[in-house]
Amino acid sequence: MHIKDKLAEAHRAGKPVFSFEFFPPKTAQGVQNLYDRMDRMHDLGPSFIDVTWGAGGSSSQLTCEMVHVAQTVYGLETCMHLTCTDMAKEKVDHALDEAWKAGCTNILALRGDPPRDNEKWQAVEGGFRYALDLIKYIKEKYEGHFDIGVAGYPEGCDDEQDADVLMSHLKQKVDAGGTFIVTQMFYDVENFLSWVDKCRANGITVPIVPGIMPIHTHAAFLRRAGWSNCKIPEDWTDALEPVKNDDAAVREVGKGLVADMCRKIIAHGIMALHFYTMNLAQSTKMVLDELGMIPKEGTPTKKPLPWRQSLGLSRREEDVRPVFWKNRHKSYVARTQDWDEFPNGRWGDSRSPAFGELDAYNIGLKGTNEQNIKLWGKPESLRDIADIFVRFLEGDLKSLPWSEAPVTDEAAPIKSDLIDLVRRGFLTITSQPSVNGVQSSDAVHGWGPPGGYVYQKAYLELLVSPSLVADLIDRIAHQQSMTFYAISKNGELQTNAPSDGPNAVTWGVFPGKEIVQPTIVETISFLAWKDEAFRLGSDWANCHSAGSPSRELIESIMNNWYLINIVDNDFHSTRGIFELFDGLQVNDLDGPLDNIKPVANGHTPKPVAELNGTYKVNGQVYDEVLN
Repeated sequence: MHIKDKLAEAHRAGKPVFSFEFFPPKTAQGVQNLYDRMDRMHDLGPSFIDVTWGAGGSSSQLTCEMVHVAQTVYGLETCMHLTCTDMAKEKVDHALDEAWKAGCTNILALRGDPPRDNEKWQAVEGGFRYALDLIKYIKEKYEGHFDIGVAGYPEGCDDEQDADVLMSHLKQKVDAGGTFIVTQMFYDVENFLSWVDKCRANGITVPIVPGIMPIHTHAAFLRRAGWSNCKIPEDWTDALEPVKNDDAAVREVGKGLVADMCRKIIAHGIMALHFYTMNLAQSTKMVLDELGMIPKEGTPTKKPLPWRQSLGLSRREEDVRPVFWKNRHKSYVARTQDWDEFPNGRWGDSRSPAFGELDAYNIGLKGTNEQNIKLWGKPESLRDIADIFVRFLEGDLKSLPWSEAPVTDEAAPIKSDLIDLVRRGFLTITSQPSVNGVQSSDAVHGWGPPGGYVYQKAYLELLVSPSLVADLIDRIAHQQSMTFYAISKNGELQTNAPSDGPNAVTWGVFPGKEIVQPTIVETISFLAWKDEAFRLGSDWANCHSAGSPSRELIESIMNNWYLINIVDNDFHSTRGIFELFDGLQVNDLDGPLDNIKPVANGHTPKPVAELNGTYKVNGQVYDEVLN
């Protein structure tokens, strides 16, 4: 979506929005840390983000990569900075093509600073001399695909202090195709508001987005103000000077100063704030919290779908995904990035998607061995494993190998049941409660357009000891409303699903639209997920040294246990799935797993064959499960 349209919508609604700026880090670890931070800051609800461009294109490839990741993986509407400093036309074309392929439709066109080894700015042969030239070129060549932002300087810039000249340049850039203005940072709000009024008096009517620099430390505050030659109001100096040696106090005082400045800007009718984050989150979040702009618990949601939507070029219309990747959206995007088409309205032929290999980036277990051992410890019994899962469900752990994010409020209705299952030796991986027609604006379960209602079937996915698989499947067989898939690491599949096709587990009904079914369970996808789920467990095992009790324990679970998912197709039922497990538990949570009969040659021990009903194994129908 074009930024100008987002800003226009905010102005019409009278509801201010905000955005973040990030810059390419210098190290690989810095890049990964920033991606993790971008992922978390997505939940603050920015209208868009932008990614800077190094002087002379020095970080151009990383900028393009970050734009791609932000758009495609994290679902963040992204604006790419593009400068014409030391940039040949071919290099500009390459950057714009990369932005196009990433699904990015917004460019901030800048002249830029000279590289450090050049004392002053100069155009390269065949390149662009001014931002104005770059704007005209983008406008002409890409015919409206890119929304073009331009820079504004309320307090002048390095090589031009004449306010009238700068205003003339700004007007030319807007007339050439600039549709919004992002300003240099400032702290003198009265001067900024006066500058805005002068822009309007000069016929500049496009939205103006003020650049806000939060205060992290006193030294950084002075240094960044010096970079930009921006005036520091006397009352700010008076407030910060007494606490300058206390970083926490500086952030607290700075939060109030910056928030008051933002309130004056909003009161002037400007409904957008652009935060220069310096790749940090805390100070920006403090200001937003002070302004009451961070979504609060219990406030209505505005999610278009129940999962995070990708904004990649070919994925903007995607609206169906398998539930298995509910807690691993980055992995799902990575494994489907080479698809030519993405499900829109229906899943389609279940055998048509080809999921990517497991060695792609973002699929394996995150973190170093040391980090993961520090996070999950060194379990030596099934009870230790269960305790890790319980801590996750209770919110004491932020992740598990199979879940990238903490437990959400959606799990509240079933949390006690999940914890009870885990304490009995069932390792729950993914779940959702049944939902029977809550409003689409519901703070926890809602998604989609206003005025609609959403539904979902109860779903549970878990690792089950081979000693309990037969009894569990037998119980499922006696429940007409329930379908299941059970699979071992080597791929022996058992299911009572009536077909290989999709079974919708989440759907919504909205005014003037067909029923939307964004989350499904389906055979081929489950087989692909199985490989990933067991790989993640193996990665966890390999965090521990060979021959260690922890490694042998986790490997035994991965090699012998079953991955099972269950759908209760009666969405009115709230506890039916959990009642299946009444009286079932692993006998000795503290003893060695050798006491539990392992899978032999990929098949479950004999009791599994003593079942009633019809099952499908690898596409063939049987009256009982193979043994």
